[in-house]
Amino acid sequence: MRRRRAVVVTLVALALLVTGCSSVPRSRPPVQPPADPTGVVLRVGDQKGGVASLLRAANLLAGMPYRVEFTTFTAGPPLIEAARAGAIDLGQTGNTPVIFAAAAKARVQLVSASQGNVVSDAILVPKDSPIRTVADLRDKRIAVGKGTSAHGQLLETLRAAGMTLDDVDPSYLQPSDAYAAFKQGQVDAWATWDPYTAQAQLEAGARVIATGDGTANGYSFQVASNEALADARKQAAIADFLRRVDAAMRYSDTHRDQRAVVWSKETKLALPVTQLAAARGPDLPVPMDDRLVASEQELADAFSDAGVIPGRVRFADIVDHRFEAKGAAP
Repeated sequence: MRRRRAVVVTLVALALLVTGCSSVPRSRPPVQPPADPTGVVLRVGDQKGGVASLLRAANLLAGMPYRVEFTTFTAGPPLIEAARAGAIDLGQTGNTPVIFAAAAKARVQLVSASQGNVVSDAILVPKDSPIRTVADLRDKRIAVGKGTSAHGQLLETLRAAGMTLDDVDPSYLQPSDAYAAFKQGQVDAWATWDPYTAQAQLEAGARVIATGDGTANGYSFQVASNEALADARKQAAIADFLRRVDAAMRYSDTHRDQRAVVWSKETKLALPVTQLAAARGPDLPVPMDDRLVASEQELADAFSDAGVIPGRVRFADIVDHRFEAKGAAP
């Protein structure tokens, strides 16, 4: 009898071992190594040399295991369109183009955010213009890029003055065409951002009648195409690239003169123009938290209320947090 009990005890002990109920750990699936970005070509959209000059000024384009191909865009909407179409993998744009992207259900996601000064988000008039206040813009022709951050800033500035976009005559022009129209007197005002604001101030004597102070949120975003995010190796390259951009922003904040020199070389803008723009400060990294989402949702709702975009946008739907814990910058 004792022998039978001993056999039963032995069998139960073996069963516990097999089922993992003992202190012996179960076997675990092997950990998959992170994807290797070596040899990847990362196609990056840039605006007026902004990100490229940041990275070059901080010497952070060296030592990449992947290759970066920059494509320059005049503004955010065509950059996002290129990402949507799969022509670029990643690119930085302002607070308004991403709202239009969400409204259009573009195949892109926001993978990081930054915030900068709002003084350079300006509404400009010619130096000899009789326009002195925002109220004076009523029935005036204003150059602005449709769907750009300047479009959002114009909308919010008019709202703060008790006006709407219907109270002015928007002329939807890209920055280069807008600047030409502004200098030739074909428009009464121009809503724009740096370095265009600095260029118009220094080269055309433009006068600022309103900035984004108190109206704009100053957010910018890195936008990635869904196609790039579906590729593990490009994901790895994007993660590394975002770390470098974050580090370059912080570097340029304390080395503004150096950034201005590189920015001038990158864009062929006059050095005083880039110096003025750089002096106002670069964007700095911020989390894509509830505060950011709420601010962008408010702007999206304002565009919906104005009838500029159809229906309602749920901004949170295009926020992708997978790179939020990017770790220390290189």
